[in-house]
Amino acid sequence: MTKVLTEHGAPIAQRGKRTIREALLHCLVEKIVSGTFRENSTLPNEAELTEQFGVSRTSLREAMQYLSALGMVRSRTRAGTTILPRENWNYLDPIVLDVMLSVGPDDTFYSSLIDARQLLEPAAAAQAAANANARQLYQISKAFEDMVEANSRDTEDWSRADLEFHTAIIDASGNWVYRQFASAIRAALLASFRLTNRASQSHEQAILTHQDVLEAIRMRRPEAARHAMEQLIGVARSEMTDALRRARKNAEASTR
Repeated sequence: MTKVLTEHGAPIAQRGKRTIREALLHCLVEKIVSGTFRENSTLPNEAELTEQFGVSRTSLREAMQYLSALGMVRSRTRAGTTILPRENWNYLDPIVLDVMLSVGPDDTFYSSLIDARQLLEPAAAAQAAANANARQLYQISKAFEDMVEANSRDTEDWSRADLEFHTAIIDASGNWVYRQFASAIRAALLASFRLTNRASQSHEQAILTHQDVLEAIRMRRPEAARHAMEQLIGVARSEMTDALRRARKNAEASTR
């Protein structure tokens, strides 16, 4: 069986510590997300795909079942396997999320994320102000202190502390749906913080806006916490827009 090189330069059967099934799934998702396999197009038949990727029919069929569960493909007898439009995809699946973040900035992906945060996080902050226990308040405060310590000296430490600050607030809300959502999109949140923190015009101002949220929660003022978080997400939205605009310009310049 021919083992064709993937875009990462190694046959499916040789891709690091991943199992063949995991490597095949990741490769197929990469090709779909990147547009190599276009939306609404029909995939090659089973024989061609097993030859292309150097895998067994069993591995390929298992991968296709997974892709179908993700809403990425639909298989029909005699019609073949079709790539479904993006609105059907499960973006919160770990493999899809990992590939989405590795492919590069996507305006729709990040704007949808910030929209979800705008709905969820102010409510979570208000509930945290009402419900947080001593341990949870400590976790929020500790994350804020880590942000202050990192400041602009280390963007990665800053971003990770920022992530812990927001997830600690969501945890302190006591709402299990919020917690599950934050857990599912943790990687996407970190990627968005990396993007916006690089675009931030003033880390000192960012510290102050985060401190407003912390103090409102600490003082048990739910509506003040809600408002402070709304302001914080509003700043993040503006910085996200700027970061994506610059990323598009850089991408266009590199192709000239």
